[in-house]
Amino acid sequence: MDFTNGNPKYFDIYDVDFEKLIKAIDDCKGAVILVDGENSFNLKSKLSQMVGLFALVRGGQLTHAKLYCKDEDDMAMLFRLNLFGEIKEDTTEE
Repeated sequence: MDFTNGNPKYFDIYDVDFEKLIKAIDDCKGAVILVDGENSFNLKSKLSQMVGLFALVRGGQLTHAKLYCKDEDDMAMLFRLNLFGEIKEDTTEE
């Protein structure tokens, strides 16, 4: 399955906290696909999370990969996590 064609909602993943990434993916509404060049992993599946994240780390170094998101809100949340290392909490009070 090719997730790259017709889906501009992706970003390169760099030095990311895997624990925070997994928690954020669990909160995502749509599909989140990790592509490491040769393989793609649906990160909404726990088994694929383990295999996909293991594939990201080779020789103790984070390899180049991309995250594709079907939902724009998911994309924004994961991009913020990748860029700043945190997810903006909703601080609006009623």
